[in-house]
Amino acid sequence: MAEPSEKKKLVFTIIYGLLSVGLLIAAQSFVSADTRAREVPYSEFLTLLRGDKVERVELRSTQLVGALKESEGKTSLGTPKLVNTGRLPGIDETPLLKEMEDHHVSFEGKVEAPSVWRSAMLWALPILLLVAPWVIGLRLMKRAGAGTPLSVGRNKSKVYDVTQDGRVTFADVAGVDEARAELVEIVDYLREPKKYQSLGARVPKGVLLVGPPGTGKTLLAKAVAGEAGVPFFALSASTFIEMFVGVGAARVRDLFEQAKQRAPCIVFIDELDAIGRSRAGAVAVAHEEREQTLNQLLVEMDGFDANAGVLLMAASNRPEVLDPALLRPGRFDRQVVVDRPDVRGREAILLVHARKVALAPEAELGIVARMTPGMVGADLANVVNEAALAAARRSADVVGQQDLVSAVDRMQLGLEKRALVMTPDEKRRVAVHESGHALVAISTKSDPVHRVTIIPRSIGALGATLQLPTDERRLMTLSELEDRLCVMMGGRVAEELELGEVSTGAQNDLERASETARQMVCRFGMSGKLGPLAFGRTGSMRFFETGAEERNFSERTAEAIDDEVRRVVDEQHERARQILKRRREVLLGIAEALLAKETLSREELDAIVVEAESRTQLRTADPASPTTPSAQGPTSKLG
Repeated sequence: MAEPSEKKKLVFTIIYGLLSVGLLIAAQSFVSADTRAREVPYSEFLTLLRGDKVERVELRSTQLVGALKESEGKTSLGTPKLVNTGRLPGIDETPLLKEMEDHHVSFEGKVEAPSVWRSAMLWALPILLLVAPWVIGLRLMKRAGAGTPLSVGRNKSKVYDVTQDGRVTFADVAGVDEARAELVEIVDYLREPKKYQSLGARVPKGVLLVGPPGTGKTLLAKAVAGEAGVPFFALSASTFIEMFVGVGAARVRDLFEQAKQRAPCIVFIDELDAIGRSRAGAVAVAHEEREQTLNQLLVEMDGFDANAGVLLMAASNRPEVLDPALLRPGRFDRQVVVDRPDVRGREAILLVHARKVALAPEAELGIVARMTPGMVGADLANVVNEAALAAARRSADVVGQQDLVSAVDRMQLGLEKRALVMTPDEKRRVAVHESGHALVAISTKSDPVHRVTIIPRSIGALGATLQLPTDERRLMTLSELEDRLCVMMGGRVAEELELGEVSTGAQNDLERASETARQMVCRFGMSGKLGPLAFGRTGSMRFFETGAEERNFSERTAEAIDDEVRRVVDEQHERARQILKRRREVLLGIAEALLAKETLSREELDAIVVEAESRTQLRTADPASPTTPSAQGPTSKLG
């Protein structure tokens, strides 16, 4: 929560104090008066005395207080009515005393002594009633952003003090070594700014972290603050915008005012695109509040006021929609890409999260890293957590490899649906389909098969063939893409050969095969007929690519592209057919084993292949049949 400034506290206290003193004096004057006694002139008091209406009289130092007889009635509280008159200074009261004796009025003198409890109540209670609202008022001022009228213009940032809220360092961040290296000099500047200032160097005023969701952008910003040992202001860009015009700009000003008071510090704004969208072509009226907020942010970052010691960091999944004024030098003049980790990065991330769980000695995180291509840090943290939950469900003391593999399958394929009842024909079809994928993968130079299963999953897959690449690839050759296409067609071809007709189970295979073939023809120039040309202009941006594509070729070329895509797919379809016809005995052996066990590991597949080939004595050389690779390596789901 943002703290109110000392100046505002002082002004509030002075004004409230003056009002309190005035109210206290008025209350004392009102309470000190004896509200039970009715003040009357001295002459009227004598008239009441001479008319035998007075029962008794108290002679005080400055006044006479008389109690009227019961015939004169009582007050609403049941006490006798009192009359009060002032004593006449310098007058002999002996005749008055004689008159009271004649009218049988009892009288006595009374020395007024102040009551301690009365005095305490007269002063303490009003003070208490005045102090309580003052304390509440200060708390309302402190609760900036809590929805009260006093906090409309206050920012809603949460301040993490590394000395109190736990320290996050670079040791807690893994898999983003390049991004971390970019931020090392930022940390060094925050630690020793004089070293850079003496040389005239200027640290970047703003650092923009860009990357897919879950890659650790916020954690990396916290690690920078933890390494530098400075306060860390964290908030989302959407908290600047409210229904009231001008609130966003006020909150930006308040944020930087609070940051200056705690400099050196780091201000981190998540989802910057919520307020930083490009203003080009925008309707001013529709986006007036957002633009005012953006303008105030631009001024604070590089205006006339120098924000010495305040480093602004921000994160965005869509950097290309940001306003150019934000990305120019002097504002966010350094952009750091936090990309998806490679296999080594994923293993390092798994090691970080595995510190919190009891891991079995035989658990191999390297295999898990190869099974999870494309996963980011948040996904891998969930994998470790799901593995711990799986171990708890089976009442184990440690998390084993089986739990880790089960967690990966759960995230990639969904929950097992063992309650789903398939007919024997459906189950056999699924077994034949997955056997076709597995056998073609074994028979080509495709990624090694890790596991085959026909257990239904919650995302709709009735079976899956899982492959683990031996290496993390950035490029793929023509032959590798053709092998991948051939594996995709293996399931459908196996159904054609063994069951006589195809089913809807190959839908996902056909979609992926068609898209891969089209990319080969249109983007990779892998068509002998069309040559080394790229067709279609993809919306490529600086950091990422969009899915939009602009057509830049004629109808005649479009027909040629369609013909080439069909040719590529048909060739691999026929290739898969020849492989499965030639190794039909192996195909049937894998299918029967799947029907019996439901899941086959790589070692079990190798044993089935050797046994089937020894029975048929198949020793003919086949250019498409290969040696069976033994390396294991990330997971790809096939039909």
